Amino acid sequence: MTTGGDGTANVPSTEQIRAELVERARALQPLLRARAAQGESDRVVPQEVIDELAAAGVFRLLTPRRFGGYETDLRTLTEVSEALGEADGSTAWTAMIISVTNWLASLFPDKAQEEVFGADPDARVTGVAAPTGMGRRVPGGWIVSGKWSYNSGAPYATWAAVGALLQDEAGQVVDQALVLVPASELVIEDTWHTAGMKATASNTLVGQDVFVPEHRVLSVPAAAQGSYPRSLREDEPLYSSVFGSMLLLCLAGPLLGLGRAALDAVTEAAPHKPLSFTVHARQADSVGVQIQVAEAALGLRTARLHVYDAVDLIDLRGGSLDHAARTQVRAQAGYAAQQVLAAVGTLLNVHGAGAFAESNPLQRIWRDANVAARHAGLVPAVGLEAYGKTLLGIGEPVSLML
Repeated sequence: MTTGGDGTANVPSTEQIRAELVERARALQPLLRARAAQGESDRVVPQEVIDELAAAGVFRLLTPRRFGGYETDLRTLTEVSEALGEADGSTAWTAMIISVTNWLASLFPDKAQEEVFGADPDARVTGVAAPTGMGRRVPGGWIVSGKWSYNSGAPYATWAAVGALLQDEAGQVVDQALVLVPASELVIEDTWHTAGMKATASNTLVGQDVFVPEHRVLSVPAAAQGSYPRSLREDEPLYSSVFGSMLLLCLAGPLLGLGRAALDAVTEAAPHKPLSFTVHARQADSVGVQIQVAEAALGLRTARLHVYDAVDLIDLRGGSLDHAARTQVRAQAGYAAQQVLAAVGTLLNVHGAGAFAESNPLQRIWRDANVAARHAGLVPAVGLEAYGKTLLGIGEPVSLML
């Protein structure tokens, strides 16, 4: 913040803050590229990278300003994770997950927010929304046990938001919820052995008879309807944004970055890489290559246009986004992910078998994109079904995550 000539404070605009944060992310790209192979080998983002992400403010993107965060918007998160994804998919994914789950933690009652962020503005929340835990009612809260898989960024989390079915005293399920638990009260089970996104360390969290007080519980059905247990603050519109749309569309940012990285790698190599068994001394001289590169570039542009169209809709309309718009957003997210996959596949066809050399980053981009695009929130058939039902006036529900 600077001071104007009249002595008043010049508060940076949202666009200025976004530009600064994206520039910081871009400045980290050389480090991310240099450490990407180590992350794959160790199956976790290197500590040095995590430290630099924290110093750049990446984990505070969606944390409330009253706790020292930037409290930006979904577009800022998407642009930052896209920039990080251009350098390393696993790092971008980990950073995105922590940032958006910090937003999720900010939907809980104020007392829970104080516990998470009050003493630690750099708190890092990760989570698993699937209700693979079970909670039973006790005085003052719930006793929760369960196993939660695919918890990206688990080694660096200070808190976890995990899904559970809640039972009353009679053993009847009365709600599906997300519960906030200190990471120190959970055990990490090493289960993330995958072909791609290896460094996200998306391992399994295990909890046994963990006490969760009432103020650290968020009802998923209620949240899906826009009802959050936090205090309503008119100066914090970010935390009235639509639950499912925020948590799903954010997944597209790293994929956009991976697509851009693949396009850059292929177009940089084509002017000097031979096209074997042809008359062309360079790939760039081939009309076939030119057409495929153009098709891939347009596919990536299509993906980006869909993602940012949906992002801007969420940022503009916040909690007023109706069901029809939410189904469109869900469909756009899955459709964009498929466009990225198709483009990356085309680009690897152009580059040839050399793309799969372990020393070539294209093979990691291909693996990371294919794993990321299979996240349950990006399954294209679910989004298309939900959107198609809306277009045809069919009211049958498909998912709470819309």
